[in-house]
Amino acid sequence: MRGLVLAGAGVAVLAAACGSAGSYTTVVGKIRNTGHVVVGTKWDQPSLGLLVGPGDPQGFDVDVARYVVDHLAQGRHVDITWRESPSSAREALLQNGSVDLIFASYSITEARLPKVTFGGPYVLVRQDTMVRAGDTGIKKVADLRGRRLCLAEGSNSYRRIVDPPPDGKLSQPAVLVDAANYSDCVRKLSDGELDAVSTENLLLAGFAQQDPGRFRLLNDPVSEEKWGVGIKKGDTATCEAVNQAIAAMWHDGTATRLLHKWFGKTGLRLPSRLPKPEGCT
Repeated sequence: MRGLVLAGAGVAVLAAACGSAGSYTTVVGKIRNTGHVVVGTKWDQPSLGLLVGPGDPQGFDVDVARYVVDHLAQGRHVDITWRESPSSAREALLQNGSVDLIFASYSITEARLPKVTFGGPYVLVRQDTMVRAGDTGIKKVADLRGRRLCLAEGSNSYRRIVDPPPDGKLSQPAVLVDAANYSDCVRKLSDGELDAVSTENLLLAGFAQQDPGRFRLLNDPVSEEKWGVGIKKGDTATCEAVNQAIAAMWHDGTATRLLHKWFGKTGLRLPSRLPKPEGCT
């Protein structure tokens, strides 16, 4: 399947021509009736969703999206329009119908459930922390006390470090440094503007793999996060179909193959089992 990469006015024109998510009762119905779907991914995350030059974004989340969409289509050819979906805009993009589905390292959290119906999760990922390779003063998460920690706009990962329970895990008094997204976090880490970036280890490993020897993961997990497929709130039919696709992806070995394709050289212990579905209500 060949996706179309569009931005700005071009996306609006195509959405008007092909119909937005809100024009159909369910996304799975739209896919099977029109042969078209708009999928949101990250465009700045190596090995997950990265867009470099013309063409489609590339990465694990992108490949998972292709598999799920193909399963939903039941043999029909589907054109995918890829839409950049940064953390800060994911809920809004689903609610206003700019995207139909989001595959973008999207953790299923209690705070998001009132706004989003989540399919999956499709993978369980540990939250870890990345520092500069030469910063020997940070060996474990407890060493972040008083250090500068990145706060990526729209992400909740930092809360698991600094907030008290039940939202947080550690209540570490770190100094938060704002950033537009995780690629901005990594740039600031590289430039010495902050000391650590904490989020899911697959995301961090993608950045570390892109610049070997510059960064180091602590391998000190904070939590296990559930990455789900973002769907407009209330579309349970699509959610149930997505869960069937995710089960098939694990049962036929595709999920394991994709994890090794994108992260097999990182040294991480990769997820190895189908996560229990959260339910679509």
